[in-house]
Amino acid sequence: MKTIQFCKITFIVALGLISFACQDDFLDKPALGSLSDAQLNTKPGLKNLLIGAYAALDGHGVGAANAWDASADNWIYGSIAGGDAKKGSDGADQPGINSIMIYSAGPSNGFFNSKWKAVYEGVNRANTVLKFIPLVTTGISDSEKKVFEAEARFLRGHYYSELKKMFNMVPWIDEKTVDPSTVTNEADIWPNIEADFKFAMDNLPAVQSEVGRANKWAAAAYLAKTYLYEKKFAEAKTVFDLVIEQGVTAGGVKYALMPRFQDNFDAAKKNMSESVFAVQMAANDGTNTIDNANTGGMLNFPYNSPLRCCGFFQPSLDLANSFQTDANGLPLVDTYNATPLKNDMGIASTAAFTPDASRPLDPRIDWTIGRRGIPYLDWGNHPGQAWIRDQSYAGPYSPKKNVYWQATQDKYSDQHSWAPGTAINIQLIRFADVLLMAAEAEAQLNNLAKAQEYVNQVRARAAKPESMVYLYKDAGKPMAGFTTTPAANYKIAVYPAGAFAAKGKEGALKAIYFERKLEFAMEGHRFFDLSRWGIADQVLNAYIASESKVTPDVNGGNFVKGVNEYFPIPQRQIDLSTKNGKSSLKQNPGYN
Repeated sequence: MKTIQFCKITFIVALGLISFACQDDFLDKPALGSLSDAQLNTKPGLKNLLIGAYAALDGHGVGAANAWDASADNWIYGSIAGGDAKKGSDGADQPGINSIMIYSAGPSNGFFNSKWKAVYEGVNRANTVLKFIPLVTTGISDSEKKVFEAEARFLRGHYYSELKKMFNMVPWIDEKTVDPSTVTNEADIWPNIEADFKFAMDNLPAVQSEVGRANKWAAAAYLAKTYLYEKKFAEAKTVFDLVIEQGVTAGGVKYALMPRFQDNFDAAKKNMSESVFAVQMAANDGTNTIDNANTGGMLNFPYNSPLRCCGFFQPSLDLANSFQTDANGLPLVDTYNATPLKNDMGIASTAAFTPDASRPLDPRIDWTIGRRGIPYLDWGNHPGQAWIRDQSYAGPYSPKKNVYWQATQDKYSDQHSWAPGTAINIQLIRFADVLLMAAEAEAQLNNLAKAQEYVNQVRARAAKPESMVYLYKDAGKPMAGFTTTPAANYKIAVYPAGAFAAKGKEGALKAIYFERKLEFAMEGHRFFDLSRWGIADQVLNAYIASESKVTPDVNGGNFVKGVNEYFPIPQRQIDLSTKNGKSSLKQNPGYN
């Protein structure tokens, strides 16, 4: 089984010359130089175009001002805006993120225009595949054409779902659109997205020849997720049931949770049973760059550490507190901030500090958050302040899910730039996500026992001893291995029989929402979840009130219900759509 490597392709015009500079496993031979329309009107030409549509998934090199502006993991728009994390670094670095973090960003903020352009480039590439399919008349069967169409429509559905959940009012431009600048953004495009994923589900193979390509079950998971956004809970349940019962990875492996929670963030274990659809990352690919190694996350490593750049994307104190559990190992859904978790704020790395060894914690905390005195993978114990650029500004914690193991850095990391790249895939949908979205649909339909069953599957995996972090055998030589002594007082349990029924529908949903916070922390989901649930104003304003007591970076933040659930349409795009003083694009409500 080969892994598809999505090479960089520059679209000079939508249907004109297309420049290639890559080597990949999707094609029999590397595509080099420039190809004309005539060369693209072939089956190999379609393959080239499809690779280009996949290549836009990572958001790098396709219109964004910087790689991090449009990163596929949405660390800015999903996690920082969602309260999982702070911008980090210091106040003057990447100031455009500051206003996004406190919900005061306007239409002229360049980050929004970068994201818009990068994702619409993906739309354009998918549409280009669809335009060329009818032009290929020899060397390809009708069934093969159908698969090309399904794969392109899957990708277009993904790109539009990104745009819809971010900006809401977005223009639907497809392969039949003659003049995109005249298309308005007032229609709801969820039905179009739904149709693309439905077509993809019905026409894609269950198993693909290359890992990394979308299959029937990835399309089904996206379709069910679309139904969830549309609040079509019965339809979502039906499709989720199919994915859970019959779904397999692109490589043909039955979907299942990985044995250990941390396996999902290990480049050595990517594209395995939990991966439903992921952006493929590759390190040491011969380019002497980090272009294919998650450049969107290049800023997000502990400052002044062996991992180099740059001190961004610091987990929030609110997130750390969320991992506390009660005496029974269950989450403190309503009271987690009442007694904050001990941390080393204001304590120099040269001064003594001992983490609280008595407070019961969900072990996922120490695979998600770098905390002082706890093993940071195999890089040694996190030293605290020495690895934080400005602890007083954004808090004491470091990100962890995006970090590669020191022992594998020569294989799974690129060091060809001022910041590292990694081969850790970006998981757009993993099977735990399917289970918790299915739980949500079941709870909305009052099937509370089934909802609890799905949640408990996720919690049971986190409760396994192998999902815990252990102390080093020799604190001075972390590479020597680990002891059998847990690094903290880990205590996590599944919900007891009948717990969700006793909570009722609203209580069960609250438990599911909190479980998503814990399981997918720092993975770019939180803001979009809170917005679609209609509780973003309550949760995020409470977050600001709590967090601003400790750090100043979120001071002045205020989430306005009915406005901040979506980001503003970039002013640059409105200006470009203006002809004779009239713009085709309208601004989202509440933005000037």
